[in-house]
Amino acid sequence: MGNGASNYRRFREEGDENGLYEIIREYKDGLIFYLNSFVGNIRTAEELAEDTFVLLGTKKPRDKGKGSFRTWLYTIGRNIAVDYLRRSPTRVEVPTEDCGELIAEEESLETAYIREERKILVHRELRKLRPEYRQVLWLIYFEGLSIRETADVMGKNLHTTETLVYRARNALKVQLEKEELVYEKL
Repeated sequence: MGNGASNYRRFREEGDENGLYEIIREYKDGLIFYLNSFVGNIRTAEELAEDTFVLLGTKKPRDKGKGSFRTWLYTIGRNIAVDYLRRSPTRVEVPTEDCGELIAEEESLETAYIREERKILVHRELRKLRPEYRQVLWLIYFEGLSIRETADVMGKNLHTTETLVYRARNALKVQLEKEELVYEKL
């Protein structure tokens, strides 16, 4: 049982509020960046992450224990994001590249979260890919999930996810080469 799962169990079964606070502290940044790759807006991603943690704190859903705690948490976040996107079909999405203030905020979060320069460059190029490609690469390379866990989070079968990873890697390679960045085997 991972640290997140034990913290959640402490919160859910024993009423220890510190368990929930530790979950938020440990998973907040990664969840926000994952949701940002999904909705394309850092502020919306922050709100959706907050909704995810509010759901944990109020409804206290049961973790079925089929995967890691992070996989389960990201799946909840993804479902909340999907609901948000369904409710907002007429929303106007402004790319983060067009919002100077938003870029500064996102880059400061990125800098804090992604320390190595190469990862920052790859992340910027990642934003130019299709949303599905961004999601799968983010989950695997930045969150360290396995392909099976990524398939679970994205609600896809294993073979589809493997194909998606292959295509996303190739698309990122092309994007990096287009920007004249050195491509190393992903």
